[in-house]
Amino acid sequence: MKFTADRAPLQRALAHIHGVAEKRNTIPILANVLLSHDGETLRLTATDMEIALVEELPSEGDRPGATTVPAAVLFEIVRKLPDGVRVEFEQADEDAPLIVRAGRYETSLNVLPVDDFPAMVAGDLPHHFTLPSGILRNLIDRTRFAMSNEETRYYLNGIFFHVAYEGKTPFLRAVATDGHRLAKIDAELPLGAKDMPGVIIPRKTVTEVRKLLDADDVSIVISLSETRIQFQVGPITLTSKLVDGTFPEYSRVIPSKNDRVLRVSRQDLAAAVGRVAAISQERSRPVKLTATTNHLSLSAVSPDQGVAQEELDENSVTYNAAPLEIGFQARYLTDITDQIDVEAEFAFSDNASPTLIRDTQAPEALYVLMPIRV
Repeated sequence: MKFTADRAPLQRALAHIHGVAEKRNTIPILANVLLSHDGETLRLTATDMEIALVEELPSEGDRPGATTVPAAVLFEIVRKLPDGVRVEFEQADEDAPLIVRAGRYETSLNVLPVDDFPAMVAGDLPHHFTLPSGILRNLIDRTRFAMSNEETRYYLNGIFFHVAYEGKTPFLRAVATDGHRLAKIDAELPLGAKDMPGVIIPRKTVTEVRKLLDADDVSIVISLSETRIQFQVGPITLTSKLVDGTFPEYSRVIPSKNDRVLRVSRQDLAAAVGRVAAISQERSRPVKLTATTNHLSLSAVSPDQGVAQEELDENSVTYNAAPLEIGFQARYLTDITDQIDVEAEFAFSDNASPTLIRDTQAPEALYVLMPIRV
């Protein structure tokens, strides 16, 4: 096997590939990338047996072949090569090391047999639809912070994508929750998605798909069944197993009668939360919010460090309900305000019930945050 490829597209592909390849695994082949060259195209494949990513890029060479080498090592080599170089790959036979050359640089990498590289079969994927990358990116970014990472509640370790209705209008909805906070956002239902099953996309898959969505003008072709999902992004195909579990009935925790409404500048609130929470070394870093007419006070207490407090007035705050004191974990509160652009709207019932939070500029998104005692 012998071929050459441009460094820039090769580096981009390896950046995607090495995130999927499993670095800490008892099966060494899963840390490798499969390189397959057919004379015109280089195909790179990585899998951890839960996700498989395949990316194609142009290459040149008259000796087709295939081999596998450590994905992380190859990525680091290509990343550190000079811009604009051509990278040459050569292997004398299937058991020989892979020689990598670029300019005056040369290295040899140990290989593992191609026959040992596992194939992940997508199977039949009966549901197909297309989403602009910007919409899928927004669905992910507005919800992924609320995914759980607890092994015991594995069915929360991802984003729940499904068809939901507001009245008679169907939407494509993304929901994530870890039991302490919930994030929900709707998008226009794409053609072909109406009969899709509700699916839980695993945390790692969400992370790897998000890396593919930086361009705004790309269409993402999504195909799925009840057990698999596939994302086609130009020359990249990512196939993943889905979480085998039932997502909880999340609508039960979304309050509908919270009538104490506070509107506050997102920027001012986020900055104040950061400053008062800095005094606490506790993992939960509780922050107390005290709301009175057009006024919001934030405070935090640390037994070791002291007390911090900051006031926001009518320049940043609108509130005309009964006075209220309520506590939140600072990080959870900040995770939500990070999703809001200009103004956050808080709807409270009391200091022990779930709080509803919205972005006044983005009504399609909704957040729920559980209070804590302070």
